[in-house]
Amino acid sequence: MSERAQPFHCPYCGDENLFPQEGAGAWECRSCLRAFTVRMTGMIRPPTAGGAA
Repeated sequence: MSERAQPFHCPYCGDENLFPQEGAGAWECRSCLRAFTVRMTGMIRPPTAGGAA
């Protein structure tokens, strides 16, 4: 995940009052006073034309 990627809403309260914290992907919500991290876990395969995986 790049440093420019950022969440738009708090995953707990849905507010947009987010500020970065120190650490990779760390954010704090100043509305509900919770902190969380965002990280990329991997890439998924695009669906096939037939719909079967």
